[in-house]
Amino acid sequence: QVQLVESGGGSVQTGGSLRLSCAASGSIFSIYAMGWYRQAPGKQRELVATITSTGYTNYADSVKGRFTISRDNAKNTVNLQMNSLKPEDTAVYYCNAGLFQGRTPGSYWGQGTQVTVSS
Repeated sequence: QVQLVESGGGSVQTGGSLRLSCAASGSIFSIYAMGWYRQAPGKQRELVATITSTGYTNYADSVKGRFTISRDNAKNTVNLQMNSLKPEDTAVYYCNAGLFQGRTPGSYWGQGTQVTVSS
């Protein structure tokens, strides 16, 4: 069993900041990548940022320069620092982890946390 638990969502005004955190727990052998995705009402889920176990990061163009992803491999956690937030960042944010349970790879999702940015 693997669980991803997110925290840190909330409501802010335009230009504000929020920090999301996600902790993975359970029967985990290793995590090769973690990331954040978001889904706004009526839209498909989209990538926000990902980070590998070696620290390679990838960002959506819409958040580059404003969001920063980081992870603690020892604690199986990933964070997303979101600055200069815009109303278009409003969405449910989901944590994702690509990991091995023994030799079996899998992709796991958190339950989601709401981020609302008001103008």
